[in-house]
Amino acid sequence: MRQLAAPLALLLAGASLPALVAAAPAVAIAEVQGRGAQSPLLGRTVQIEGVVTLAFRDARGGVFVQSLLPDADPASAEGLFLLPAKGQPALQPGQHLRATGRVVESGGGASLTSLAAARIEVLGRAALPEAQVLHAPPADWEALEGMRVRVAAPLTVSGNHTLQRFGEVELAFGGRLFTPTEKVAPGAAARQRLAENRARRLLLDDARADPEPATIDWLPEPLSDAAPLRAGSVLHGVSGVVDERFGRHRLQAERPVQRIEQAPRPPVPEVAGDLRIVGMNLLNLFNGDGRGGGFPTARGARNAEAWQRQLAKHVAAIRALDPDLLALQEVENDGSGPDSAIGQLAAALNAAQPAARWAVVVPPDRPGGDAIAVGLLYRADRLEALGRPALRLGRPFDWGNRPPLAMSFRSPGGTPFTVVSLHFKSKGGCEDADPANRDQGDGQGCFNPMRVTANRALAEWIATDPTGSGAEAVALIGDFNAYAQEDPIRLLRDAGWLDAFAAVPAERQYSFVFDGQAGRLDHALINPAMAARLRGAAKWHNNSDESAAFGYDGSHGRRATASPWRASDHDPLLIGIDSR
Repeated sequence: MRQLAAPLALLLAGASLPALVAAAPAVAIAEVQGRGAQSPLLGRTVQIEGVVTLAFRDARGGVFVQSLLPDADPASAEGLFLLPAKGQPALQPGQHLRATGRVVESGGGASLTSLAAARIEVLGRAALPEAQVLHAPPADWEALEGMRVRVAAPLTVSGNHTLQRFGEVELAFGGRLFTPTEKVAPGAAARQRLAENRARRLLLDDARADPEPATIDWLPEPLSDAAPLRAGSVLHGVSGVVDERFGRHRLQAERPVQRIEQAPRPPVPEVAGDLRIVGMNLLNLFNGDGRGGGFPTARGARNAEAWQRQLAKHVAAIRALDPDLLALQEVENDGSGPDSAIGQLAAALNAAQPAARWAVVVPPDRPGGDAIAVGLLYRADRLEALGRPALRLGRPFDWGNRPPLAMSFRSPGGTPFTVVSLHFKSKGGCEDADPANRDQGDGQGCFNPMRVTANRALAEWIATDPTGSGAEAVALIGDFNAYAQEDPIRLLRDAGWLDAFAAVPAERQYSFVFDGQAGRLDHALINPAMAARLRGAAKWHNNSDESAAFGYDGSHGRRATASPWRASDHDPLLIGIDSR
């Protein structure tokens, strides 16, 4: 039998805490941290001394301690995370302690240098070390791990997707972040931009291990319609302790942010032209069996009450935009009748607008086998449908890429035009990708070849005038699941299709926020005949910049069912054209 390590042998023999402490070698926290991502003392039992700077606010958390006096090496951090052993005293900031434990790397897949099963001896009180002041992102967060910092620079909210669930928010030095391939070409340029984005970002967390916090303590005031903490808001006076867990560095807040400049909710955009066309991703609009039952379904609302809230939000957004025509994505693929999701959306719009006569474009066949489909709704009191509805079935729209739906229209006395609603394969679900469709590391994610093939087939199909209307002007509207500089969009631009948003300032073109980066997956690409009639284009950022707390099933959305805010996770796009 191997000889037990001295500290463990003493513990098993019933030795007292002072005996255990005396048996473990005393080292400086900086020596435990070392100069690299992992501790040079990994696996060893050591004794450290420091002051508690931050304690997690729930039972499953630990505490951070920091050296009372720093060493002379700025590359080795002066902080450490402690996971106390069972039965140890509750710890609070300002306590001077001696701790003995085994050096581990924790953090849920990250490399947070920690002492596990730490035995604690409280020595008294001590002043907290001065916080390191940051005016810009540090060259290496690792050198600050476990240490108090204060950010003197303004930080912009770049993403708030996990605000409600985990009490955390994506922040960025120097303004909000944009998805690399929204701005630059895939490949080396996108990889470089991604590295720059990662260097600028910082996640502010709430020092809790449990999800769904009732309050977010670092907010100076609770979330509300007056203070929604939209992306684009600016935080001043952020301070906390540098942590590393779940794959990245973050700042665990030690006190509320000093001040927040709330990004205002934008008014409904105005565009010129006498016809308004809107594209909307409806975030899985599913209505159960259409008669109040059948919940939960494959996607979307979990019950009838949530469905009604979701429906009310979409009606509020659509009424505000006042379109003549809607190109829709992520509608339940359950037909077009009175019990269908799209049929009940049309009925709800008609009920809310007595002067309107919304009609569903009924596809000639079932639009594929996916749970979701695209759709078209139009104001029959303003537009006349021409030709026949056309649906592109078969490869490459038999899996992943949803079959696109086309229909032609004209206003009384107007010139015909065709609109296609489309929704192509997302970048997720990589486990289902064949080798050609796997992520190539160029910034375009998985299934890029599938989206390229879909766009090529789409252009070829539209050239055949599938509606039989003879309309020359065409708009392709929907969720391409490709950013502006990616291969699928460049293919169509190279083929002569034009970006309806080319004249819109770049900082307002985005429609989606993912991983704290803004970009546009939703596009309106038009041919030259439609471009001659285009009079304006805008995105209404009522969705992507909003926290999920304001969604139909979020903590605030449940109280404001008729609000258009966070009706979806994609922003609607609006184009204005001349009817003639």
